[in-house]
Formats: sequence, structure tokens, C-alpha cells
Amino acid sequence: MLIAFIGVLLVAVVGGISSGLRHVRDAQLVRMARTTVQTAEVRAKNAEEQLGIAIEELRFLAADRIPAAVLALTHEHAPVPGLLHPQKANATLAKAMRDVLAATSTAAAGERDRVDAAARAAMRGATAKVQSLLYQTQSVLQDLQHELDDPRLLELDFRNELALRRIQATAVLCEAWPGLARSDSPLAEIVIGAQSRVAGYARIKMANHLREQRLAVVARAAEPLAIAVAELLANATSYSHPDTAVPVTIQQSGGRGALIVVDDGGIGMDEETLARARRLLAGPEALLLTELGNPPQAGFAVVGRLVRQYGFSCHVEASPYGGVRAMLRVPAELLTVLDEEHTLSVLVPAPADTAAPARPEEEPAADDGPVVEATPLPSRRRRSPRTAARPVAPVPPAADAPAARTPEQAGALWGALQDGTRSGRSAVGSGTTAAGGTAAGDKQGEHRS
Repeated sequence: MLIAFIGVLLVAVVGGISSGLRHVRDAQLVRMARTTVQTAEVRAKNAEEQLGIAIEELRFLAADRIPAAVLALTHEHAPVPGLLHPQKANATLAKAMRDVLAATSTAAAGERDRVDAAARAAMRGATAKVQSLLYQTQSVLQDLQHELDDPRLLELDFRNELALRRIQATAVLCEAWPGLARSDSPLAEIVIGAQSRVAGYARIKMANHLREQRLAVVARAAEPLAIAVAELLANATSYSHPDTAVPVTIQQSGGRGALIVVDDGGIGMDEETLARARRLLAGPEALLLTELGNPPQAGFAVVGRLVRQYGFSCHVEASPYGGVRAMLRVPAELLTVLDEEHTLSVLVPAPADTAAPARPEEEPAADDGPVVEATPLPSRRRRSPRTAARPVAPVPPAADAPAARTPEQAGALWGALQDGTRSGRSAVGSGTTAAGGTAAGDKQGEHRS
């Protein structure tokens, strides 16, 4: 009996323990379940919040960040905004957004370069055809000027020269050949020829401070230099008052070549514009047509292309005349001295009086890069002293002059001009040629070959 009672008691105890353990286990399971549910609810809430943040970030990326990143490709100072919610977005979302923005910017840059290259190729083909037609027109006009006594041919030839300069500059900007081959050309004649390509040529006053009047530019760089000088002169005349003169000085700079200084009395440039101009004049390797504005302002960009390709250097700074001073340096390796047999053009201004103090040479700023030292050019003594006649500027008509001339007066004036031209050519000799003709009686010529 006692044993049976003990057995029953043990069974009851074990059953109670088992029941208690089951209750404990059930309570633990309930608590775990509640914890799991709470965790799931928190995660769901966080996931929902992150989803909302991601949607807002995607919208902000598409509407603001990507357009800003594309704009920054051409405007380096344009700000690109960051995440809309930088504190709430997790690291994975932030990295994903950065990757999307970087990939989009890379794709946009590649497409931009491809489109720009295609545009350059198309413009090269178009400018080559137009340039050829303009040269043909120039040749026809020069023939007509010898056959007909019509002053309007001079104006047509001048307009053709202006169009030729524009199309030439566009071709250079698109990395095309300038389109004209020349022989070694006197530096002063190149500057005079560049002057004849500018609408405001009458305002340009050239001072000749060359020690060696036969200083010339080698053939391969003669036409590119003429294009570069014409662009600087066009800028100076365009951005200064029509009643002000544009002083131009040419001078030798020891053994380091020659210097062409162009001043204007315009409104000048602020520091940011000057910095941009210097960047363009340095000849950047990557330059897009879309960076030149609308309408495009390509003058400094054209000079920069020529600087990079032919080895000139150009610097701009504030001018003492109130506007901008442009200094174009031609290195010694691009210069030579012509033989005594070469006849110089009578259109080149006479050398300045050596006794008078010349304007001190301006040195370019440090951002122009190092100046290349070269061997001084050989100097040649003339066997007999020569003096070049200073060209006489045409006298402007008086304010009370009649508006129109009679046919007889026009014929007489034109005949006198033709006689003077023939007399000048016979005096100078057949070795000197004039470029492009003249306009309104005072357009100056240019040596071509």
C-alpha cells in the first residue's frame, strides 16, 4: 500500500512539474511571439519610412540633382545638390543614389562629346565649301577692279573679306586648316593685313617699334597669326566706343621673339570674365561649341586654338586706356629675317623714332606659362639707309560736303585713284601684293602668296 501511494504521489508530482513547465514554455513562446510581432511591426514601419524616403529621393534626383549635374559639365561652378534627407536615408540608399548620379553624368558627358564632335565635322565640311566660294569671289572681284572703274567694287571686296574672316575663324574653331598657304611674310604686313579684315579698321592705329623691319613670320604660321591678330582687333573695335582709337604696337622682345599689343578703351572685364578669357586663350584641350554662349562669342576661343596648335602665347589684362590689353607673343622659332631683295610694302607704318622712348614691354602674367628662351634672330645691315614712307590717311569728307557726286566727278576721282595705284605698284615692284583689296579708299592691303 505504501509503495502504491508513493508511486501515485510521484506521478502527481511529475505531472505537476510537467504542467508547470508547459505553462512556463507557453509563456515564453507567447513573449517571443509578441517580441517577434513587435520587431516585425518596427521593421515594417522602418521599411515603409525608407520606401517613402527613397521615392522622395528618386523624385529629387530626377527633378533637381541630375539636371544640376549635367549643367555642371559645362559650368564648373554650378552647384550639385546632395540628398534631400541625408540624416534619414540609410547608407545603402545613399550609395545607390550616388552611383545613379555618377552613371548619368558619365553618360551625359559621353553623349555631349559625341554630339559636339558630329557638329564640328558637319561645320568643317560646310565651312570648306563656303571658304572656297569666297576665295573664288575674291578673285573675280579683284579682276573686276582692274577692268571697271566702279568704287562699289571696293565695298563688295571688303564685305567679302569680312565674311571670309568669319568663316575662317569658324573653320579654325572646328579644328580645320585655315585654308590659305603663304610664304614667309613680314610681321608688320601681317598686322596690316589683319587690320583690313576688321569692320572698324579705320580706328586702328599701328605703331611700328621693330628694330629689324624685315622681321618675318615663317610660312606655316603666317596665316594663323593673321587670323589671331584679326580676332583680337575685332574684339577691340567691337567692345570699345566707335569714336575711340585702337592702338596697336608691334615690337621685338630681345631673343624671345616679337610682341603684338592691342589696347582698347572699352568697358573692360571683371575678374571672372578675365579668368575665363585667359582659360580660352591658353588653348584648352577640351572645348565644346556649347561653351561659347548663345550667340557664340568665339574670338578668344579661336585664338586659343591657334595658340595651342602653332605655339603662340596670348595674355589679356586691364588696359591703361580703360579697357582690355591683349598681348600676343610670337616665339623666335616662328620668326625669320627676309633677304634684302624682298621689297617691303609701302603700307607699313614707318619705324618709330628710336630716340623717342618706346612703351615698355609688358610681360605676361604667371598663368601664361613659362616663356621659351630662343636664340636671338640674326640681324642684317642694309647696304644703304632706307626710309619707308608713312602712308597718308585719306582726308574725311567735310560735314557740309554734298551727299552725292556727279558721274563726271566720280569718274575723275576713280581715274586718279587708279593712276595712283598703278604708279605705286610700279614703284614698289612686282614682289609686293595687296590682300583682299581696299574699302572706301583707306582699306589697307596684306601680303599673300
